[in-house]
Amino acid sequence: MKPYILALDLGTTGNRAIIFDKSQRSVAEAYEEFPQIYPKPGWVEHDAEKIWQSVLAVTKRVLKKVPVSRIAALGVTNQRETIVLWDKKTGKAIHNAIVWQDRRTAGFCAALKRRGLENTVRRKTGLVLDPYFSGSKLNWLLSHVKGAKTLLKANRLLAGTIDSWIIWKLSNGSLHVTDTSNASRTLLFDIRAKKWDLNLCRLFGVPAKILAHVVPSSGIAGYTDENILGRAIPIAGIAGDQQAAAFAQGCFKQGVVKNTYGTGLFAVEGTGKQIRTSKNLLTTVAWSLGSIKNTEYAMEGSVFIGGAAIQWLRDGLGVIRHSKDSEKIASAVGSTGDVFFVPALSGLGAPYWDAHARGMIIGITRGTTSAHIVRAALEAIAFQTRDILEVMQKDTRQKLKRLKVDGGAASNDFLMQFQADILGIPVERPKMLETTALGAAGLAGIAVGIWKGREDFTRQKNMDRVFYPKADRDRMNRLYERWKEAVARSRHWAQ
Repeated sequence: MKPYILALDLGTTGNRAIIFDKSQRSVAEAYEEFPQIYPKPGWVEHDAEKIWQSVLAVTKRVLKKVPVSRIAALGVTNQRETIVLWDKKTGKAIHNAIVWQDRRTAGFCAALKRRGLENTVRRKTGLVLDPYFSGSKLNWLLSHVKGAKTLLKANRLLAGTIDSWIIWKLSNGSLHVTDTSNASRTLLFDIRAKKWDLNLCRLFGVPAKILAHVVPSSGIAGYTDENILGRAIPIAGIAGDQQAAAFAQGCFKQGVVKNTYGTGLFAVEGTGKQIRTSKNLLTTVAWSLGSIKNTEYAMEGSVFIGGAAIQWLRDGLGVIRHSKDSEKIASAVGSTGDVFFVPALSGLGAPYWDAHARGMIIGITRGTTSAHIVRAALEAIAFQTRDILEVMQKDTRQKLKRLKVDGGAASNDFLMQFQADILGIPVERPKMLETTALGAAGLAGIAVGIWKGREDFTRQKNMDRVFYPKADRDRMNRLYERWKEAVARSRHWAQ
C-alpha cells in the first residue's frame, strides 16, 4: 500500500494538519485558527486546551480523507518558545501558555544582564538574554501561578514547549519529549553538551525534573495512543518551525539561507556540525538526525513582527478586510509617499534586540491614505529581512547570492518583488509554501524509510517562481537608509 506522512504544523495563530505522499504532494489539508489573548500591553497568551482541541479537530478532518492505517509516521513542528505548565495527573494546563512574542519578563532578563551573566548564557545556549525565549517565561509561571509550587512539591508538574504539550496529549500522557531544536530555544539547554544545563536551570529557577526528555529531531520517539487517532502512529519527526522549514529548503551548509514569512520573520543559515557565533544573530541547533550525537547547527535572525503587521492592520486598525488584499492595495500606489512603518509591536528582534522599542508610523501627511500605510507595512517586512541578511553576510564573510523563501506571506508577489529589489538578489519561491509542515514530514519520513536520507528528500523540491531585482539600486539603498532612520526613532521613543 502507498504510505503517507501526517504532519502537524502548530503555529502561532492556528494549527494545520497536512498529509503528504512520497512525492511530497499534499493529499489532505485542514487549518483552524485559535484565539490570541492579550491580558496587558506586551503580554501574549494562548489557551493551551484550545490549542489541543484545534489540533485534534484538524487531524481528524484530514484522516477522513486518508485512512489512518495508511499513515506511516507523524511529524510535528511548532511555534518554538511558547511554553506551557500542566498537571500530569489531571492532564490540564494550570495557566495559559505564554507566547514567544510576550515581553512581560523584560525586567527579569535585564536584571540578569546587569549581573554580567549574558556572556555565560550565550556561550552555553547560543542565545541572547531576551524575553523571547522560554526560560524567563517558565520562571514567571513558576513564581506567579497559584498552585504551581504545590504541584511541583507533589511531583505533578510538567513543563514544555507546544511540541511537548501536544505529543503528551496525543500519547495520552505516556510521552514527555522534545527534540534538540526546540530544547535549544529555552535558554536552559547547552548546545555543545546537548543536554539540559543544571546551572542554567538554577539561574532561571526551573527544576530540571519538570523538563521534557530530549530526543533526536528524526527518529521514532514513541507512538500516539490508539484510542485518540484510531491507531498507534510512530511519532518520528519533531522540530521547531524554522528548523523544519530550513530542512525542507535544504539549508544543510553555509551560504544556503531561507527566510520564512509568517507571523514573524526568520532567516536561517545552516552551518553543519560547526557552531558559528555572531554578535547580533542567534546560534541554534538545526536538527539531530537519528541520534543526538548527530546534531547540526544554524545561525538565525529572528524578527518578531512580520506578517503580524498585516494582521494588525486588519484586526487592530481595520484598514483591510483580508490579509490577501494587501498585495492589491499596496500595488495601487507607486510608493509609500515617504511613509515608513516600524512594526515594533513586541519590541525589536534581530539584529537590534531591543525589548523596549515601540511601533511607529512616520512621515504621514494630509495626502497619506490607507494604501500608503499598507504598502509601508509590506515594505517593512522586506526592510527587516535586509537587516538580518546584512548582518549574516558580514558575520560569515560570505556574500549571499540568492534567498529561498517560504511561509504564507511569501505568496504576496508585491512583497517578493520588493524583497528582491531591496536585497539586489534573486528570491526563490517554492510551490509548497508550507515548508514547516513539509520539513516535519521529511524528518519523520526519513526515520521510517519513506526517503533514504535528506538528499533524497530535498531532491524532489519544485520551484514556483524566481523574482529578479528590477529597481534602481541607488534608489533602493536610499530607501533602506531612510528605514534605518525610522528604526532609530522607534528605539529612541522608549528612552
